[in-house]
Amino acid sequence: MRLIRVEYRAECFWALLDADTTYLQRIRGPFAQWAAEYALAGSAALTLDKVGIALAQCRILPPLEPGGRVFGVGLNYLSHLQRLGSSAPEHPLGYIKPESALVGATDDIQYPALTAQLDYEVELVAVVARPLGDEPRASACLLGYTCGNDISARDAGKRIGRLDLLTQKAMDRTTPVGPWVVTLDELGSGQPELDIELTVNDERRQFDNTRQMLFPIDELLNYVDARITLQPGDLLFTGSTHGVGLEDGRFLQPGDRVQVRIEGIGRLSNRVSEPRVLNPSRALGRLGQPVTP
Repeated sequence: MRLIRVEYRAECFWALLDADTTYLQRIRGPFAQWAAEYALAGSAALTLDKVGIALAQCRILPPLEPGGRVFGVGLNYLSHLQRLGSSAPEHPLGYIKPESALVGATDDIQYPALTAQLDYEVELVAVVARPLGDEPRASACLLGYTCGNDISARDAGKRIGRLDLLTQKAMDRTTPVGPWVVTLDELGSGQPELDIELTVNDERRQFDNTRQMLFPIDELLNYVDARITLQPGDLLFTGSTHGVGLEDGRFLQPGDRVQVRIEGIGRLSNRVSEPRVLNPSRALGRLGQPVTP
């Protein structure tokens, strides 16, 4: 099943999308309630409007429930680390994104003012349906999966010689997610084995399979949940593979078209906007100097 979040006639809501991805039916009730019930009982748990709406009449939104958090982990594909001259870490590297960083499946990616090295990262994104609690297999608590492109500002922090994840991962309107959530009854629980692909202007830059993750989905979920209790609607980016711009210096430019495809889920297609103009006085550092990448 495909669950989608849309805007239609100035209202934003979750809906069930038909098999042809043409029409949708609005889901009634609180997300935390129906998502948890869906994870256990399937579509019988959903209360749907009888009248369908054409997807073409809607704006597709990122599949994030308002109030949900966005978590990410890095360093999760060995081939990527090897190309950077690094080795497998002992544990995941985690971070948090604000909701304002997300854009929809066809929205523009905003080119931030504070970077000249805008990079791309195809990622499988897990969507939480219910608290993990004592569930022996954490992935059984998911609603399903969606596609993500974890756009990064690679030069963030270089001039001070330290990692700056706030600038690198959290800037406004830089992270495409969607177009919908494909539920576990289609993809199954446990570790997904799905092909992932990213192209820039129709040139393939990344291709791999999620079976190659160093830390599987269950371990990633437990890692985050041990520190911040996961809640219904939270998203978890699960890391990216080799082929990113950081490896060969081919970073994104204004006007580029970036497409992400994940087997069995769907695709994202986003254009990179012109660079955002920022007044230097709005980005002052500790000593009153303008912040630069």
